[in-house]
Amino acid sequence: MTAMEALRNAAGEQGLFRGLVECSQDAILIKTLGGQVTFWNAAAQRLYGYRAQEVVGRHIGLLIPPDLKDEEADLLERIGRGERIEHYETRRATSDGRILDVDVSLWPIRNRNGVITGVCSTVRDITERKKAERELAELYAQQRHIALALRLMGASEQIPGARAATRYLPSTQGQGVGGDWLDLIDLGAGRVGVIIGDVMGRGLDAAVVMGQLRSAARALALAGTPPCELIQTLDTFTRGLPEQFVTCTYLEADPALGEVTACSAGHLPVWLVAPDGAVSALPVPTGIPLGVGGVPHQQVRLPLRAGTTLALYTDGLVETPHSDIDAQLDLLTATLREVFATTPDLEDAANRVLHTMLPGTATYADDVTLLLVGFPAAPLDTTTVELAGRPSSVPEGRYFLRRTLRWWGLTALADTALLLVSELLTNAVCHAPGPLTLRVWYSARELGVEVSDGSTPRPRARLADNAEENGRGLMLVEALADAWGTRPGPTGKTVWFTLLTAAAQTAEAPPRDPAGLSG
Repeated sequence: MTAMEALRNAAGEQGLFRGLVECSQDAILIKTLGGQVTFWNAAAQRLYGYRAQEVVGRHIGLLIPPDLKDEEADLLERIGRGERIEHYETRRATSDGRILDVDVSLWPIRNRNGVITGVCSTVRDITERKKAERELAELYAQQRHIALALRLMGASEQIPGARAATRYLPSTQGQGVGGDWLDLIDLGAGRVGVIIGDVMGRGLDAAVVMGQLRSAARALALAGTPPCELIQTLDTFTRGLPEQFVTCTYLEADPALGEVTACSAGHLPVWLVAPDGAVSALPVPTGIPLGVGGVPHQQVRLPLRAGTTLALYTDGLVETPHSDIDAQLDLLTATLREVFATTPDLEDAANRVLHTMLPGTATYADDVTLLLVGFPAAPLDTTTVELAGRPSSVPEGRYFLRRTLRWWGLTALADTALLLVSELLTNAVCHAPGPLTLRVWYSARELGVEVSDGSTPRPRARLADNAEENGRGLMLVEALADAWGTRPGPTGKTVWFTLLTAAAQTAEAPPRDPAGLSG
């Protein structure tokens, strides 16, 4: 082949190459290692709005947004070292000032001696794709916010007389939310309500059902509904909801009495960690899930020793695709035993339980919920007296309470406590048949006074007319007690009130404002 023929062939190949480049739908440009543009195809003109004669010879910084001014130097330096950069997502500016999201691939150009002399890059507009991704992310975040707001999970409130540590790990599949929930409820008079539940399924639908059930359960608990009745009411409520398979356990702990009343609707067993570290399942009948109906649930009353910790959880903690659930429950038992043998701190214990049960993973097929709640101490003292259902029981009860407060060194609370107990005893004598029980207890935080009788209707505060002689007692209780309420019992009801001790009043009082600047 002659030299002239070789030149013609080379020119033909270059023409073919240029034709292919000009037909490309991707912007293709060539630049020196210093950043000067040496080639610019038609697609680059369509993408950026600059004609070739406006760009060739100028620095590529023409296309770089101000906040990315250092990016191009770094890319050119990497190409100069021989790197090839594939699908680098960044932003570039057009001739009319618009900012585009682009996907850039760059590779070095070498001369015949293998020396890198320039950079070739292809650029694709991905602005619409990135916009769709951002909109999808915003929608996902909005759905997640709604679901988490419905969940009202967060860190459950701390209850006087109990310690708690909660953990919630959302599913990493789908919308990242589901039907797990837990709640700690201050029932007053030193009593604590504990509930945990799991709605079948995941996503926003399950979270909405969960939010409804959580709200209903809390309202029923605060109204003094016993565990079995609360579960039965939730069962009826669930049948009208779209997700009709729900497991749930509700416990009502009374450290002053040293007992816990529990009812389960098909939920996993609650583990009891005794003060000596022994771990056992709380013997609660499992029952059937909510929404099934047809079979009554059962509640049990069990002893609750001071220093006991209860561990409640959902199936996400113990169910995995590659393990037997019985083996996982055995592992949880052993883990609780080991953890509580070495640490009294519930937060540390919760972290260690999760680390053992779900090692080395940040992905969860289902929500994971764990609640550790401990009852570190019983009341400092408690005493009870039985009274007849007659008017003379009112002064007898006052005398008993005065003597008790003197013995406990709580005479500072005597005037208010004696006035309020008179009202409760008078109501019981007037409206309830049979004997009465007056129980008094105190802790470092509060004094509790309870009057139990054989009447089932629960009293309520009301506004009395000026001509009425009755109807003001419970208004007085509401005005003077720090907390009060009623709850049903096995054969009647209990009306109670609490008064904060002097130490608790000092601890809970707002800071003083010596200069009077606050108002």
